Amino acid sequence: MKQVRWKIGIVASMIVALVLCTQLGLAQEKPAELKVGITTYLTGPASVFGVPGKAAFDIMIEEINAKGGIDGVKIAPFFIDEGVGTSGLLSEYRRANQEMGIRVMLAAISSGHCLALAPVAEDLKILNVMWDCSTERVLEDAKFNYVFRTQANATIEMVAAVIYLLKTKPDFKTVAVVNQDYAWGRDSWEIFSNTLKALKPDVKVVAELFPKFGASDFSAEISRLQALKPDVILTTSWGGDLDTFIRQASQRGLLKSSTFVMPLLESSMERVGDAIPDGVIAAGRGDHYFLHPETKSDPEHVAFVKKFREKTGAYPIYPSYHAVQSVIALKAAYEKAIKANGGKWPTIEQAAAAMKGLEFKGFGRSIKIREDGQGLEDQMYGITKKVPEYPFPVMDNMMFIPADVVATPVGLKSPEYVKKISPEILKKEFKTYKYTK
Repeated sequence: MKQVRWKIGIVASMIVALVLCTQLGLAQEKPAELKVGITTYLTGPASVFGVPGKAAFDIMIEEINAKGGIDGVKIAPFFIDEGVGTSGLLSEYRRANQEMGIRVMLAAISSGHCLALAPVAEDLKILNVMWDCSTERVLEDAKFNYVFRTQANATIEMVAAVIYLLKTKPDFKTVAVVNQDYAWGRDSWEIFSNTLKALKPDVKVVAELFPKFGASDFSAEISRLQALKPDVILTTSWGGDLDTFIRQASQRGLLKSSTFVMPLLESSMERVGDAIPDGVIAAGRGDHYFLHPETKSDPEHVAFVKKFREKTGAYPIYPSYHAVQSVIALKAAYEKAIKANGGKWPTIEQAAAAMKGLEFKGFGRSIKIREDGQGLEDQMYGITKKVPEYPFPVMDNMMFIPADVVATPVGLKSPEYVKKISPEILKKEFKTYKYTK
């Protein structure tokens, strides 16, 4: 009998110890700092895109820390270069977690990298905020508890592109594409072309060209397009690839012989300058623009543009605005989790849970993160126009297309969903602004 009571006592003690350990595990002490891993392109052709992103991270984190950080905890950034490639990035990502104890990551720029990192983040229980990549597949092909995106995806961006094209220049019969040969280039074309077929079924695709990522010579693609003379040419290329293509296409007159749709052109306009003619359909993957017609005079936006120009000598571009959004969202999620946790510092699980349904605002319109982790971000498309105020084109006829009008509903797959979009969507009226000084 004594032995039975002794065993019961041991079991009870173990249960009490387990409960105490669990409670201690959940009662997170406020850390000295919040370590945050950030991936961006610091080397290679895409660094013209990634370095401005880093500059924005530096500005925003410094500003947040100067104001006391997050509930008194300052952010300690650790940057990882995406230029090392997917295998190298995965290695550095794991090392940052396992050797440095980093459990919050802002990653990544490349859609290919996001597809590779998302399951790793979920496995390691890392709160991963995809701060720039756009492939819709990452959140549609799998469900995650720790992976979120603080901006739009390819579907929202490409459906908006088709709407703007059909509303402003509807009388075309042929279309071609020249995109980078990887996840973003392929996915964005699939969404764009399926949407176009749904809304303008008589259009004919005359060329599908996919030069390798990082290509430096587009002479073959340009010659093919000049021979085919498509009415419309789409390119969703970005970074150094887009800069090089624009310069080479401009030298040979291609940019003036077809209507170009460049959804990422905003990020290259200042760098390529006069190479861009008037009349190119342009955007910045959201409503990101230093001349945003609704926020260009907001004091915080004005101050950010000033700081960015002082730091880099250039105007901020959309990856800079995406960087800002990810940091603001991370701060907002932690503050939401702290409030829900009775004022105590949250666990990673609690911080991740706070991301769902989060509403926040960068230097454009407000953004909301859906239950599937996808950010709903309105899109702004315009058309290039040369003006005396700047040595590079600006955007005119800027149309805002709400995200909830063009986003794939939760649980559906974009490639199939967009095939069923009704032409009735073209009857909707969208707010449009002319360029003003």
